[in-house]
Amino acid sequence: MAALRKLFHFILPYRTAALISMVLLMTQVFTDLAIPRLIQRIVDEGIKRNDLSVVLQTAALMLGATALSTLFALGNNRFSVLVGEGVARDLRDALFVKIQAFAYGDIDRFTTGNLLVRLASDTGAVQRVFQISLRIGTRAPLMMIGSLVLMFLTSRDLSLTLLPLLVVTSAVIVFFSVRMEPLFWSVQLKLDRLNTVLQENLAGARLVKAFVRDDHEQKRFAASNEDYTQRSVEVMQFMSALTPVLTLFVNIGMVVVVYVGGLRAIDGGLTDGQIMAFYNYLLNTLNPLILTGLLANTWANGIASARRVNEVLDTVPEVQDRPGAARLPEPVQGRITFADVAFNYNGPDATGERDQPVLREVSLSVEPGQTLAVLGATGAGKTSLINLIPRFYDVSGGQVLLDGRDVRDLLQESLVAHIALVPQEAILFTGSVRDNIRYARPTADDAEVEAAARAAQAHDFILKLPDGYETSVAERGVNLSGGQKQRIAIARALLADPAILILDDSTSAVDVETEGRIRAALRERRAGRTTVLVAQRISSVLSADQIVVLDKGTVAAIGTHAELLERSPIYQEIYESQLGAGVREMVDVEPGDRS
Repeated sequence: MAALRKLFHFILPYRTAALISMVLLMTQVFTDLAIPRLIQRIVDEGIKRNDLSVVLQTAALMLGATALSTLFALGNNRFSVLVGEGVARDLRDALFVKIQAFAYGDIDRFTTGNLLVRLASDTGAVQRVFQISLRIGTRAPLMMIGSLVLMFLTSRDLSLTLLPLLVVTSAVIVFFSVRMEPLFWSVQLKLDRLNTVLQENLAGARLVKAFVRDDHEQKRFAASNEDYTQRSVEVMQFMSALTPVLTLFVNIGMVVVVYVGGLRAIDGGLTDGQIMAFYNYLLNTLNPLILTGLLANTWANGIASARRVNEVLDTVPEVQDRPGAARLPEPVQGRITFADVAFNYNGPDATGERDQPVLREVSLSVEPGQTLAVLGATGAGKTSLINLIPRFYDVSGGQVLLDGRDVRDLLQESLVAHIALVPQEAILFTGSVRDNIRYARPTADDAEVEAAARAAQAHDFILKLPDGYETSVAERGVNLSGGQKQRIAIARALLADPAILILDDSTSAVDVETEGRIRAALRERRAGRTTVLVAQRISSVLSADQIVVLDKGTVAAIGTHAELLERSPIYQEIYESQLGAGVREMVDVEPGDRS
């Protein structure tokens, strides 16, 4: 229950509605508990004495109590639903805000599918716990307590006879409830895996079809689905055993009441009305116990989900503002310095050992207004290097400095406000093309949006779209080509007018001629802007002020194109393979290959 208690503060904004719901519930319980007493009165004072007026009056009171109970139940339902839905909404908001504050490493650790399950399924489970607790979950114990008290007032001896049965019944319910929570935790983990497979498959649907891997993905999903189903079956089978066991106890209780109560009635110790009232109070005690047992799965599921929700809410982001962090002084010059930087994605494990570092002893400097190009083989650490500038990750050693200040000493909001990054995989949102470009600066007017699009060589193709700049972008931009999406993403970054522009192989889907026009436009609009670009095509970096060649996480060489062509074997190999003899050799081989 500790996991749920940590979330109780989400009820505070709805405490008035929750209080009204509880008052209505307690009033409903009071009226329901009066019914057995009224039945006793009908039997003992009406039927046995042949007094029709007592029967009619008491029956009218019973109808009135039932009507009031119904009204109180409807009111309780109304306010409890209001509280439950409000808590669910606020909980989703809190999770979303927390996830937005996550560093890249936090998202890597939780995974997208895992977070989606927590944001949707787990919040729904917590909502049901709060909502049911204000309805059946609270009514059941109140009915049990009230019925037990009235049972003792009706017949102390008969109550003591049934006490062991009630204790055993309660113990069985506790046993099942305790066992259910870890079972539901394991089910949610299986659901995480199933959701991750589904999310990956939907995101990579085109890749699956391109490589004809439908059968493989179907098997992968079927395996996760079967795993989830089997675990759910195990949990449901365990839970289903509770109902027949509790039903057995109820029937035993009825037999005891009829037998022992009948003997007492024969001896004159109990009246017929008292036996009937006691019988009803027993049902009012055991039925809520059964209901509590049936609801145990809801509570167990909610407790497991609350733990998972708290894991997200309690996560301290890997990257956060240091105490005393300052804003980046303006105007921002854009001088970037890597001072003996080391980086690995995972910190030390339980033994104190770290994973193999992605970057080691990286030292370089970019002056304001310069363009730094980063080259290297796949896995050399290019993207890891540029992700350290806006502090998406923190360095494991050394420093990244911006205008002479350690980026860890700067407010994150202030830091990223002056940096625009265009990833290789362009990310677009549903909405119009104009909205996607304006995302970087919502206050920009149409002229500024179009100017940024022209610089990114996107204006012409946008005008050819069905509705021009108002054309709707489908989910993940599937109605646009890769090159079109990249140019829209570049336009978005340019509209932000950042002091530092980072391009992570963001023209890989653009033809060489268009890329050349984009580079020319960037030079014209640079106006002192520092540019860092990662590229696979060496033609993209020829005019850079500095080119750094990374090899297995270290700086293998740094200099201009002419300098590297003269003294860097790695750079020479890249150049020859793309623009030198390597290309001519491949062209010479192609005709033979095609034959």
